[in-house]
Amino acid sequence: MLKEACSSGEFVAEQLRHDCQRLEELGQYLRATPPSSVVTVARGSSDHAANYAAYLIMARLGHIVASLPMSLVTLNQAPLHVKNALAIAISQSGQSPDVVEPIRYFRDNGATTVALVNDANSPLAQGAGWTMPLHAGPELSVAATKSFITSMVAGARLAGHWQNDPAFLAGIEELPEVLQSATQLDWSNALDVLVPAQRIMVVGRGISFSVALESALKFKETSVIQAEAFSGAEIKHGPMALIHDGYPLLIFATRGPAQAGLIALAEEMRGRGANVLLAAPADVKERNLTLATTATPDLDPIAAIQSFYVMAAHLSVARGLDPDKPRHLSKVTKTN
Repeated sequence: MLKEACSSGEFVAEQLRHDCQRLEELGQYLRATPPSSVVTVARGSSDHAANYAAYLIMARLGHIVASLPMSLVTLNQAPLHVKNALAIAISQSGQSPDVVEPIRYFRDNGATTVALVNDANSPLAQGAGWTMPLHAGPELSVAATKSFITSMVAGARLAGHWQNDPAFLAGIEELPEVLQSATQLDWSNALDVLVPAQRIMVVGRGISFSVALESALKFKETSVIQAEAFSGAEIKHGPMALIHDGYPLLIFATRGPAQAGLIALAEEMRGRGANVLLAAPADVKERNLTLATTATPDLDPIAAIQSFYVMAAHLSVARGLDPDKPRHLSKVTKTN
């Protein structure tokens, strides 16, 4: 896991060398024929990458994006009206029927279908109208790392070409170097809080919520910590009742409109006795963990999860576990 996570910058650079013309063509097509609706199709870490892509599309292009409940197609056979829709599937393996079948259904019924998939020969890649390989290479660790980061980058490239934003696309080109820097940031002080932890809340908001979701999953997968992800706007509702002295919170305060509120939330939770780990850029004096920054706040979550992955691999070992062999899990999960 650690080796693959630290190689993410290398594989992002590889992805950036490919499919530029194809993405330009897709962007032109989407601008010329705007979709009537947009859905994402994904599970697990890929669904968290889809959450990030959806936020970019909504924030930068104004299209409302929904995450498709795949059982509508695979189990209910619901008569979905999908003509002129856009369906974006994200997967490492491209093997699971509940991802493949909806893409085939959408394509057969007049939708534009896009697959962001690592295995270019998979059923998902073959079933989509537009396939953009992640170029992440074989991923041996059960816990996805480099495939998640390359999925985020692929989603950002899709949004950037759809919007036709040269500055945003230029910022994506700088990501390999930023990711390498992010692997070097010292998050070791998080281990003092997390090694004895049995539960944790992970908090983000807006563009950073996708990394809160992904971090919570990795805490469960690799360190057997009961972790839940919440938006900073939601935590003051029901979840507040769980906060007590010493309760651990990891808060991702990446740059952007939500950052100030997340920093204020961290201070409030500290006042309630929570053991807060505030991850924020170097100019935030209240931080416990430093985040690398990119060319634009919209890309900062990609650097944030890179630093988290390095810490998560060390945390698993410190808790006496093997991050490469999470119990009860396998690399490819096939569900209907």
